[in-house]
Amino acid sequence: MASTADIRNGLCIKFNHDIYKIVEFLHVKPGKGPAFVRTKLKSLTNGKVLDNTFSAGHKIDVVRVETHTFQYLYNEGNDFHFMNTETYEQITLNKDVLDAPQLLKEGTNVMVQINTETDMPLSVDMPASIILEVTYAEPGVKGNTATNATKPATVETGANVNVPLFINEGDKIKIDTATGAYIERVKE
Repeated sequence: MASTADIRNGLCIKFNHDIYKIVEFLHVKPGKGPAFVRTKLKSLTNGKVLDNTFSAGHKIDVVRVETHTFQYLYNEGNDFHFMNTETYEQITLNKDVLDAPQLLKEGTNVMVQINTETDMPLSVDMPASIILEVTYAEPGVKGNTATNATKPATVETGANVNVPLFINEGDKIKIDTATGAYIERVKE
């Protein structure tokens, strides 16, 4: 058992007969009344996000997890296949467990958190950003350069990303995996 003082981003806890990962937390100490911790929890079984408030000192049940590096191999419909880079053991995860499955490129290394009690994969942490090649982008129209003008583009994984007008087909771009937003063009 742990208390609210141990809450941090990425911590996995048992709550309401399910396993949740703490996405965000904020320790609040109002002028009147006791302190509390406001959290945003993401279910690791169905992906739903809920807000919850724990009073200060509340006991929480922590789930012991191990983190391993896995390489993304391929997907079949909603099933995504990964391989442990140390043991070469393969696992299959549902699309719902992944935060940004549309940005996964074959060969990408991800961090998978595994429940040590049941050996079940709980969540997949993608790298902060990923570099993908633009496969389709409409040409930018000359004179259509208002501040921060963007156009839709399709990357090699099939995902659609809004990019600046100067991006063309064949360019490699860096994308933020948390938001799916364009960061910068990558020169090679």
